[in-house]
Amino acid sequence: MLTNLDDYPIHQLPEPMQHVGTTDRNFYDRYYFNGFDKSGECMFILGLGVYPNLGVIDSFLAVMHKGQYNVVRASRELEGVDRLHPSVGPLSVEVIEGLKRLRVVCEPNEWGITIDATWTGAHAPFEEPRHYIRENGRAIFDTTRLAQLGGWDGELTVDGKTFSLTEATWWGSRDRSWGIRPIGESEPQGIRAKNPFSWFWVYAPIRFEDHSMVVMIQERQDGSRVLEEAVRLWPAETGREPEFFHSPRHALEFTPGTRFSTGAHLMMDAADGTTIDITAEPLIPIHIGIGTGYGYDADWRHGMWQGAEPVVQHFHLDTNTAEGKARLFGIVDAGARFTYTDDRGTHVGYGLYETMIIGPHKQYGFVDMLDGYAGPSTGNATQ
Repeated sequence: MLTNLDDYPIHQLPEPMQHVGTTDRNFYDRYYFNGFDKSGECMFILGLGVYPNLGVIDSFLAVMHKGQYNVVRASRELEGVDRLHPSVGPLSVEVIEGLKRLRVVCEPNEWGITIDATWTGAHAPFEEPRHYIRENGRAIFDTTRLAQLGGWDGELTVDGKTFSLTEATWWGSRDRSWGIRPIGESEPQGIRAKNPFSWFWVYAPIRFEDHSMVVMIQERQDGSRVLEEAVRLWPAETGREPEFFHSPRHALEFTPGTRFSTGAHLMMDAADGTTIDITAEPLIPIHIGIGTGYGYDADWRHGMWQGAEPVVQHFHLDTNTAEGKARLFGIVDAGARFTYTDDRGTHVGYGLYETMIIGPHKQYGFVDMLDGYAGPSTGNATQ
């Protein structure tokens, strides 16, 4: 099937652009954005994904304000969608200037949750290391992702309040990722069921006044690494190349009895032998695994078939209540303040503190699927 994409000289295969280079059902192509004010009063996350081999496009806007977690989400059949101007229901993403400026929109709706805001990158996007995981002969993850820090201009409305987003006060990060990862309706576990599931993930893209940093660590339960990166990025006008650090490691703090991190030290070594120690202080959390498609909700997962025509829904959770707190689970995307000191002085920045810890992990004493933190173990910060 031909689409308007085929009129551009961008082909990678002897196929129309509608078809990707694999028939794996789990191929995806996604936008992710977050933004929050530096006071931590309000935070939003907007995502939009295309799933060519499942024939689905979906999107969501999640907003946290005063403990009220609201999600507007939409899904429809991919056929007929202009992928140069992707939209589904009230949600859309527009590329104004590739790799620099993009616009996100959630149009007026019955729940009064809207956004019309423009993202401007503070530096060129950074291509993260390839994320590849093979289990029992099958590639479970095989993805490419870019990361970028920046700021917002526009308006966000939630709970009857309209926030004026300005680049001076509303910062955030975005990524674009594509490849293979679990999506859509759950598949039978098969042989994978014989091994306990374990996932330890720390991801921190951070913007400071004159530079940015990206720290990412994924570990197995024994602390060995699946993926790691630590890099300092500079605006293009400085003419400086990315500066890579060695041996990123972590010392996380937790709310006792849970796996929710209340802060961390993220450490790494510079080429001259000095150690950078970044303190992470979460300001406002979004439990993105709930209601958006990132988690394990039975009725709404990324790429899940909801029907050919647009389906638009609202999800709400009051996280101030005991009932709401009891539902919190899995991955957490927190807007956070970060500080570190080097030979240039003390740097204060803002960015994403994303954590997901499921299953055993030796360093923090987790032994089961979801047991809570019981206090310091004998392990030290991992290398």
